[in-house]
Amino acid sequence: MTKLRLSYQTIEFGKLDIHMCTLRDNQEFSDPDGVAEKLGISSATWPIFGVVWPSSLVLAHFMLEHDTGAKRVLEVGCGMALSSLLLNKLNLDITATDYHPQAQIFLDRNSLLNGDPKISFEQADWANNTDQLGLFDVIIGSDILYEDEHIALLAEFINAHANASCEVIIVDPGRGRKSKFSTHMRTFGFSSTQREPIVGDYLEKEFKGHILQFCR
Repeated sequence: MTKLRLSYQTIEFGKLDIHMCTLRDNQEFSDPDGVAEKLGISSATWPIFGVVWPSSLVLAHFMLEHDTGAKRVLEVGCGMALSSLLLNKLNLDITATDYHPQAQIFLDRNSLLNGDPKISFEQADWANNTDQLGLFDVIIGSDILYEDEHIALLAEFINAHANASCEVIIVDPGRGRKSKFSTHMRTFGFSSTQREPIVGDYLEKEFKGHILQFCR
């Protein structure tokens, strides 16, 4: 069995710290029982969930300033779930979901690392409507417009878990699929806007993506 090499880091949001255990880099891989392989996750894509990507940082900083109040929030395709950890630290009602079989292990570990309660989590397949997630007031995600064939599935998944009045916030790094996704979202009654994020010194390189917001 290959032992994963891990990295520990602290991400600062002003005076608020989020401590994280992640994969050391996006070359790590361990699937000794073939669990991920059976889910269709290849060795090349296996590590993608396990590092903090720029889009995740942009989303977390945006959510820090975004008023969610007592609304029920869902993070879709959470990966390392930075935004979920941040909202959990702020005592907000957050649920996380991801398809990767290791996502919950890291989420639970990082919740404990931050001295916070476990975050509600469900492993969910966008193509399968048998999950028990329920409905949400706010749905968020970062860098999840990744495959052409997943765009319609994602829009349908979001619609299936969105209350009649719902806000959706997606940070896209510029993969060229935001227009196609927006078209699908409009068929479910969502209006859309997009903006370039105001990025501070928390990113090392220029962020060329957008924050996509959908409301109905």
